[in-house]
Amino acid sequence: MDMDNMLGGGGVGQFPLEQWFYEMPVCTRWWTTATVVTSVLVQCQIITPFQLFYSTRAVFIKNQYWRLLTTFLYFGPVSLDLVFHVFFLQRYSRLLEESSGRSPAHFSWLLLYATSVLLVLSPMLSIPFLGSALSSSLVYIWSRRNAETRLSFLGLLVFTAPYLPWVLMGFSLVLHSTVPKDEICGVIVGHIWYFFSDVYPPLHDGHRPLDPPMWWTRLFEGRPVESTDSDATPIDNEFAATAAPELR
Repeated sequence: MDMDNMLGGGGVGQFPLEQWFYEMPVCTRWWTTATVVTSVLVQCQIITPFQLFYSTRAVFIKNQYWRLLTTFLYFGPVSLDLVFHVFFLQRYSRLLEESSGRSPAHFSWLLLYATSVLLVLSPMLSIPFLGSALSSSLVYIWSRRNAETRLSFLGLLVFTAPYLPWVLMGFSLVLHSTVPKDEICGVIVGHIWYFFSDVYPPLHDGHRPLDPPMWWTRLFEGRPVESTDSDATPIDNEFAATAAPELR
C-alpha cells in the first residue's frame, strides 16, 4: 500500500489509513499503537522517559510494575528516528505474525519469550529501554525464515534477508556513533528462538521446545492447533528496506 492510497481515496465509509490499521494482526496493531501513543505523551510532557525505563529496583522494590511493559514501548520523542523504528516494528512484526496464521497464541508466546529474556539481560548490559532489542529479535527471526528474499537499503545496497539485521546495526553505528548493544542483544535472543523453532526440530524428531504450551494455546484459541511457524513461506519475494517508511 503506497502513501497516496493511505491518505487518499478509499472504500466508501472507511479511510484507507483506518483500513490499513485494522488489517494488521492484533498483537502488531496494539504494539504499534502503544508505541506511537507513548512517544506522543512524552512529546506533550504528560509523562517523562524517566517513568518508562526498566529498573529492577523501581519494579521490584518500588512496585512500579508498568515499567515491565513501557520499556518496550518507548523509542524516543516524535522524530524521523521514531518513524524509522515504528516502520520496522510494524513491518516485520506483522510479517511474522501473519506467517504464523495470524494466530495470537503463537506470536504472543514469541513476544512473551523475547520480552522475558530481554528483561533478564537488561540489568547485566545496562539497557534501560528494550524496544529496539525486541524489534531486532523479530527482524532477525523473519530474516532467517526468508533467506531468499532480496532487499535494498536506501536504493544503494542490495542483499538477501539474512544480512538485514547486520545492515541495520551498521546504519545505527554510523548514525549514533555507538555500538548498538541493544540490537546485538536482540539478535542473540532471536537466534535462540530461531534455532529451537526451525533448526532443532528436524534433528530431534520434530520436538519443538519453544512452542507455546497447550494451556496458552487454549487461552487464545479455545482448542489446540498445530503450529505452522516452521512451515511459513516467504511472503514477499522482494521489497525495499529503507530508512524512511515506504508503505505499499
